[in-house]
Amino acid sequence: MPSLQSEQPPQDFDFAVGDWRVKHRRLRERLAGCTEWVEFDGQMSTRKVLGGYGNVEDNVLHLPEGTYRALALRSFDSRERQWAIWWLDGRAPGRIDVPVVGTFENGVGTFFADDTFDGVPIRIRFHWFATDPARPRWEQAFSSDGGATWETNWTMDFVRAGAC
Repeated sequence: MPSLQSEQPPQDFDFAVGDWRVKHRRLRERLAGCTEWVEFDGQMSTRKVLGGYGNVEDNVLHLPEGTYRALALRSFDSRERQWAIWWLDGRAPGRIDVPVVGTFENGVGTFFADDTFDGVPIRIRFHWFATDPARPRWEQAFSSDGGATWETNWTMDFVRAGAC
């Protein structure tokens, strides 16, 4: 196993480090043919951990029905050259989601996982768009047909805290 200290830590998520204001858009209902979006604000703060081979993202989400906190934990596998991302929702503190796993190419990160939604097997896709590091974007999509079709159900647009 190569020594992590002899390599340069990955820089894929360096754009996310710091404090951000977030504009969320989420489908009211997922995988139900719904086209009604709910918009709300939030904050996100990301810090490097594991000597740069991981990061922790602390989120505050101001949904119309109430505010909650959530956390994303990311770690980089040097051998596989892939990131894994876990999500912990403060409303269900005893459950961490299955990790989405993937890589960045040309400023776009693509990550996948298999999970279930309301008892139905689904494929999850995250996209991180960091081609403009001053205004990154995240999107989540679900597929209930093995990835043949995708429903984007959540987007997040980021602006640095304190920026106009």
